[in-house]
Amino acid sequence: MKILLIEDEAGISAFLKQGLEEEGYEIAIATNGADGLQLAKSQSYNLILLDWMLPKMKGIDVCHAIRATDKETPILFLTAKDTLQETIEGLKAGANDYIKKPFSFEELLERIKIHFRKMEHEDILVLGNVRIFPTKRRVFSGKREVLLTHREYELLSYLFENKGKVCTRQQIINDVWNIHFDYDTGVIDVFINALRKKIGLNKDEMIKTIRGVGYIAE
Repeated sequence: MKILLIEDEAGISAFLKQGLEEEGYEIAIATNGADGLQLAKSQSYNLILLDWMLPKMKGIDVCHAIRATDKETPILFLTAKDTLQETIEGLKAGANDYIKKPFSFEELLERIKIHFRKMEHEDILVLGNVRIFPTKRRVFSGKREVLLTHREYELLSYLFENKGKVCTRQQIINDVWNIHFDYDTGVIDVFINALRKKIGLNKDEMIKTIRGVGYIAE
């Protein structure tokens, strides 16, 4: 799991980085709001830890900017601000949680685990930088939402649910199109090409062609 920590206090950053890496997380650090926003937009993270008071760009503004393009990544504010109005302001900006400084590492770790458990509970389908949220029927490639037709979504979900397995054209026609008689399976190739184009994949990247057989997502 990758976590982006946006925090200008070197002592806190070093302490959290060491502790979280010991727990098995991969940590990236930004020491000001502008750099943190750039990292958040250019790479995919599973969670963002965001300080409120930052140089160059305030945390609340960073949160607003992230949420303009990324509705899914959990954001947890780290802040000394604790008035009700400020808490409400942070949540309205799109934060998922709020922890007041000074805090114990154990409390922060448990809150991070809670958000990751929520993600697991949603049964998100993930392969590479592509994520499918089945309950919302939404697909993301990195930070970008991919708008798919009903059939395109069903096909992509099927391949992801069976990732690592070769799916024959006949299986796909049976299970995705619900057609159980002789049918021109060439229609699958058309939809696969459309998916690759919308997601931004090369021909044999992530969704690979098994010539004469079908496809595999890996």
